[in-house]
Amino acid sequence: MDVVDKDKEYTLFAGRSSPIVDCVVALAAGVLTTLSAAPFSLWWLGPVAVALVYWKIQSLTPAMATLRGWCYGVGLFGSGTSWVFVAIHDFSGTGALVAMLLTTLFVSVLALFFAVPFGLYRRITGPRFAFLSFAGMWVVSEWLRTWLLTGFPWLLLGTSQIDSPLAPWAPVGGVYLLSLMTALTGTLGVEVLRRRWIFLVPMAALWIVPFLLPVQWTTPAGKPIQVALLQGNLDQRIKWTAQGQREAISIYTTMTREQARDIDLIVWPEAALPMLEQEAQQILEQVASDLGPDTALLTGILQRDSEGRSYNSVIGLNDVQGEYQKAHLVPFGEYLPFQSLLADTLAFFDLPTPRLTPGSDVQAPLHVAGTTIGNAICYEIIFADHVAQQARNAELLLTVSNDTWFGRSIGPHQHLQMARLRALENGRHLLRATSNGVTAIIDSQGHVTARAPQFEQASLTGEVTPMQGLTPFTRTGSGPAWILAALLTLLGLKLNLSRSKNDALDEKGT
Repeated sequence: MDVVDKDKEYTLFAGRSSPIVDCVVALAAGVLTTLSAAPFSLWWLGPVAVALVYWKIQSLTPAMATLRGWCYGVGLFGSGTSWVFVAIHDFSGTGALVAMLLTTLFVSVLALFFAVPFGLYRRITGPRFAFLSFAGMWVVSEWLRTWLLTGFPWLLLGTSQIDSPLAPWAPVGGVYLLSLMTALTGTLGVEVLRRRWIFLVPMAALWIVPFLLPVQWTTPAGKPIQVALLQGNLDQRIKWTAQGQREAISIYTTMTREQARDIDLIVWPEAALPMLEQEAQQILEQVASDLGPDTALLTGILQRDSEGRSYNSVIGLNDVQGEYQKAHLVPFGEYLPFQSLLADTLAFFDLPTPRLTPGSDVQAPLHVAGTTIGNAICYEIIFADHVAQQARNAELLLTVSNDTWFGRSIGPHQHLQMARLRALENGRHLLRATSNGVTAIIDSQGHVTARAPQFEQASLTGEVTPMQGLTPFTRTGSGPAWILAALLTLLGLKLNLSRSKNDALDEKGT
């Protein structure tokens, strides 16, 4: 059977569906992807969602493929980032109608990261080896979302696989390799349903190889460290008022004094004291004097330099060397992209204008309690390569966060899941100290060994082990996975061009 006949066979098998049905199925696939992630953690729905988007795509026009991608994105982000409405409405003082409008705009724009690549995929690739090129394009779309318009790598497909048999791929190639393996499972599954039984072999290999990979890529670098993570549960609505300052000082100083004297490291969350470091200096000096001689303390706090620039930082007390300033700020939350264009828009909607300055992209780890600690403040933990860069020179990872903005939504659970994956990718224990949850201690396999209850004042104690050695992902970052995804996409492009040339020659011969 020649190439043209195979194209006909594919189209006949795929058939055509109405645009409405197609969009509904794509929306459902997006919701299934949300359900594959925390807190639902139905990881097996990840490949199913890919299969639903991939099914019949070769029978679509580029315009219809674009619509399918957009509908999928709306389903994914409409269900998976519903916490955006909570942050805008509940904590920014915005009316429900305006908050809904802004959330809808946010979801609609993010959905374009699937719409444009899938439309392009349908235009430039053919049906042969589509199971490879579609999976590759899926990861290319995630790569675009990681850096374009400052980046938003939230709800990446691979994140949902932290508890699946595919998880051992994470130390090899990171979250994007996990996404690729998940997407390939979905596309190969569709080929198997088309009774192409030979595709069972590569699909099985994707799930068998992880059992052959090393369980642990790193080794202990020293004795376990006793830690205490303090969760103050301060109401975000009053945090930056005079009352909030008084309560924060009382909560964290009292909880710190109650810690056992044998604790090596105490951690306060992001911006634990709602004031600048200079304003908190006297309080911090008093806290330091109350600490045991062998106890260090790290806290998130805002800093301001001599030129008036403000930073979201982590500093230490009691024999702590170094500090860290957040490098990857939250767009619209901590800084305003395209400020000259958007400042008037924020003023129109009566939204606050963020004014923080990013720290350097390359910063040395902190030296604390006889070990080195790599940092990621709040939003930064979702950027796999940022954390890998920190892990290369550190034996332990730390993320401090204020997840109060999420309210009682699914956001904190998604955030925790991404932190777990960063620990697994780099073979490092990770401490996660938050304002109201989910505060947790995570081991080098990405397992939560201890966690504090949400929405309560809590002191979470436990131990972590500094680790040495680098996983393949820590050494290389996401580059190899991105290159592999691009090559798979190009494979479909080359075959498509080859087919076009053959068709042209056939017409000429005729």
